[in-house]
Amino acid sequence: MPGTKWMMALLLAAGLAAAVGAAPASIPTSAQKITGEAARPSTRPNFVVLLADDLALMDLGTYGGEASTPNIESLASQGRMFTRYYSSPLCSPSRAMLLTGLDNHRTGVSTIQEVIPPEHMGQKGYSLRFEPGVRTIADRLKAQGYRTYMTGKWHLGHGSGDLPNDHGFDRSFVLDASGADNWEQKSYMPYYKTAPWFEDGKPATLPKDFYSSRFLVDRMIDYIDAGPADQPFFAYVGFQAVHIPVQAPAEFTRKYADTYREGWAAMRKARWQRAQDIGLIPQGAPLAEPVDGLRTWESLTREEQALFARHMAINAGMIEAMDHHVGRLIAHLKATGQYDNTVFVFTSDNGPEPSNPMAGSRLMDLWTRANGYSVSADNWGEKGTYGFIGPEFANAASSPGAMFKFYTSEGGLHVPMIMAGPGIAPAAPSAAMTTVSDIAPTLLAMAGGHADAGTFDGTSLLPVLSGESDAVRGPDVPVGFEVSGNAALFKGPYKVVRNLKPYGDGRWRLFDISTDPGETRDLSAAEPAKFAELMADYRAYAQRNGVLEMPEGYDSTQQIGKNTVKKMAGHYWYVLAGLAVLIVLGLYGALRLIRRRGRANPA
Repeated sequence: MPGTKWMMALLLAAGLAAAVGAAPASIPTSAQKITGEAARPSTRPNFVVLLADDLALMDLGTYGGEASTPNIESLASQGRMFTRYYSSPLCSPSRAMLLTGLDNHRTGVSTIQEVIPPEHMGQKGYSLRFEPGVRTIADRLKAQGYRTYMTGKWHLGHGSGDLPNDHGFDRSFVLDASGADNWEQKSYMPYYKTAPWFEDGKPATLPKDFYSSRFLVDRMIDYIDAGPADQPFFAYVGFQAVHIPVQAPAEFTRKYADTYREGWAAMRKARWQRAQDIGLIPQGAPLAEPVDGLRTWESLTREEQALFARHMAINAGMIEAMDHHVGRLIAHLKATGQYDNTVFVFTSDNGPEPSNPMAGSRLMDLWTRANGYSVSADNWGEKGTYGFIGPEFANAASSPGAMFKFYTSEGGLHVPMIMAGPGIAPAAPSAAMTTVSDIAPTLLAMAGGHADAGTFDGTSLLPVLSGESDAVRGPDVPVGFEVSGNAALFKGPYKVVRNLKPYGDGRWRLFDISTDPGETRDLSAAEPAKFAELMADYRAYAQRNGVLEMPEGYDSTQQIGKNTVKKMAGHYWYVLAGLAVLIVLGLYGALRLIRRRGRANPA
């Protein structure tokens, strides 16, 4: 049972530490832990931040998922797992919050370009790039004497002054798009003409033997090895796993061939049961009904069932492949004597991706074929595979939570987070409410840096990591999230949440997620005073951070379609111009023919 594995690993780690008289390195004193004003330790830790893309709370083996992730599990057994960690529901806002410790609106990256309505474009907080005065943790650590590196997904802009080299990173090899192919340098959707990769601020070309997880770790190892050994480093790896298209080498995917054949309802129920077994949720906590509009497994043809079961097998294999390459990075740091002084952070940017790009879209079908993609149950994730899990399996993956990526229900916000390394005592999983904005102030404090009051919206996790406290913030401190109209605010055990179309209805609801993490019982009518209190807190949060209201009738799916058409018009203007010329010539020819016939047959 996963819970037994956690305790055995933790007891073993504690026993080994006691046997050799080990003590956590450089743990600040009590006052220093809270303020982050610790004197710089003689050996400052390295930092490795590993960010998965669209990974659900229970996707990892150590959180009860089906995928084998022994290397990430080893980090969890040596450090702390967090069971109430929240990110934003969407990729770029989460990445901005992770790197800055600020609310996404304060960074300038309130949402992503694919879904922003024209009414919001260019508004303060909605420039979709880091706005003047915003500093990243790389910039702050560089000022502390760290060397700073990044590989992987950036998705925070590549205009003048927007890439990592302009935000504190010494070396970087990054993708500035929401996603891309994992085997080749090509786009995964019509919104992008190609896959825009950059090294140190300049356009880059991928090698012929590219596979995303392997390459990102290889390049990070190169950067670390090339730097001065006596200087600590900050290494940030933004994996493409498991963003669309899900792809992985067959040696990782084939073992999951039969894992998902019973369908999404069976998977959702099984994860819910495991979540109770390992203590992620209380025993007997209810499981939400499927989101309205989702299909039943039984309504699919055998061919459709085979396709989606195969895509989930590839999804699990892609997670295992990522873990394998995380293990390679860990092994390299051990071999070079750097592992024992390295703090690791592993997390995800948001919940699982619900998109089904092929659903009723003839244009998308033509585009994928024209770009060398295949959507078939015969694929195992190799080059040319176009894999996606769709909304039904995303809803299953998000169990025991409700909904998925882009929405502020638990399935969109509640994701895994693990920290391990010097100063982090191995202990049972922490149920402290933590957020993506807490990472930057934690790393700065661990590096011995100082931050003035108001520098971060997040809070240092040092008191929890050192075992001094069980909580990061008091129960009366409200914590808000908002992306493209989907919004939530937490306060103690309570949460108010609103989700817009297409899967939401725009209504605010109140839940006690300590007993109802599936968000099944709306308490807004039963507890009107608490509902009013949290709504007032949300309005204060929105005003403080410059949250804009969405245009009437906003639907993210429709907005993606509109924005994609505009982008395609820009990408392929010459094709449209050619078609226009042909239409004009055709009309001209038809008009001449009509006139000629008119002269030949006068009335």
